[in-house]
Amino acid sequence: MRAGRLAAYAGLFVLGAVVGAAGALVQGGFFPAGLLLALLGAAGAFHGGARAVGTKAGAVAAAAGWLVAVMLLTATRPEGDFLFGAGLGSYGFLLGGMVVAVMCATLGQRPQPGASGARLGK
Repeated sequence: MRAGRLAAYAGLFVLGAVVGAAGALVQGGFFPAGLLLALLGAAGAFHGGARAVGTKAGAVAAAAGWLVAVMLLTATRPEGDFLFGAGLGSYGFLLGGMVVAVMCATLGQRPQPGASGARLGK
């Protein structure tokens, strides 16, 4: 791997962490629209990471950052503080983000080759 590609993966990891932290705040603040906005932001980061790098590993790097940030924010502190409450929005963000990450990481990246001028079989 080249240094540029490693830097891109590191940047996508940080971007995924920022999107995860921002989505955790937005989904709880503005429930129906905030949840949709948070999931669209996550999908944009994952799919954009795959397109920017040109491989599925770009989506995986952004999804890994998102997952680390979200898992750190779900843990309770000794004082009893927590960011995610038990509700439809929180569970929708956690499960929806994971589903979006898997979808973006497994989608095909290469377009189909163009059709030739000749018909097949002739």
